[in-house]
Amino acid sequence: MEHSDKIIESALRTISIESQALEGLKGQIGDEFANAVDTIYRSNGRVIVTGIGKSANIANKIVATLNSTGTPAIFMHAADALHGDLGIVQKDDVVLALSHSGNTPEIKALLPLIKSMGNVLVGLTARSDSYLGKQANFVLNTAVEEEACPNNLAPTSSTTAQLVMGDAVAVALLELRNFSSEDFARYHPGGSLGKRLYVRVADLYTQNERPSVQADASVKEVIVEISTKRLGITAVLDGSEMVGVVTDGDLRRMMEREDDVLQVKARDIMTPSPQYAEPQTLASEALHQMEDKNITQLVVVEEGEYKGIIHLHDILKEGII
Repeated sequence: MEHSDKIIESALRTISIESQALEGLKGQIGDEFANAVDTIYRSNGRVIVTGIGKSANIANKIVATLNSTGTPAIFMHAADALHGDLGIVQKDDVVLALSHSGNTPEIKALLPLIKSMGNVLVGLTARSDSYLGKQANFVLNTAVEEEACPNNLAPTSSTTAQLVMGDAVAVALLELRNFSSEDFARYHPGGSLGKRLYVRVADLYTQNERPSVQADASVKEVIVEISTKRLGITAVLDGSEMVGVVTDGDLRRMMEREDDVLQVKARDIMTPSPQYAEPQTLASEALHQMEDKNITQLVVVEEGEYKGIIHLHDILKEGII
């Protein structure tokens, strides 16, 4: 391609400049940052995140990250706040205002209103000496040496710095709150990450048939049971006690080696002590067990009692990978 080298060079330069900007951000983390985070942590209210332009876009992402990691947050557009949305802000809320310059007209109009309401104001800006920097109770400095844009104009390094500073706040709060994987699952019930943390075998196996044959069942009975229940496996029982399983693979291998299949019983071809899972086992753990043993089904057993079958497809249909 004609411009391949130029494109690659541009991309590498952008990544290098933004990486350097983030390295420089480390120098801005100190007591001011710690006090701001501690104030949010101790607050009885929410975090109201506001900004305008590209900073508003970053503010929305910070809100999403805060909410998903245990800190209630709401986005308030700086311009809309001047036309009624300021009512979002309640007495105990902490306001996090984003502005690269700290001197945009909307921010300068909004801040006196917030200050008059008595809310704590955290400013996230590249200029500590700006209007925002001077009005804020705490300043999170996101100054960068240059934008990745060759004209040093388009917000690139600066918005990356804002985003990473927001992530630093969110993760610090997460750790202060001892936010666990179980908490994460509760806030992400519809996503694959959350499902890995809360969907259990009991949620899935009950949707399937419960194939079983007695130990003295004929091969024909075994084939019919596996075929009609459509799970590629059946439990083998001695009375009510499970003594093994027969899979469709076991049947194929039996057909290859046996001359008189009519004399073969389920106990003759079953696998004793099969791989199993308990109902409260996480589906993600069951998946890892299947992968490790290179199988596609697990017997579900509770206190020694056969309960059913969970199939690999049951887990994959839930989006658990």
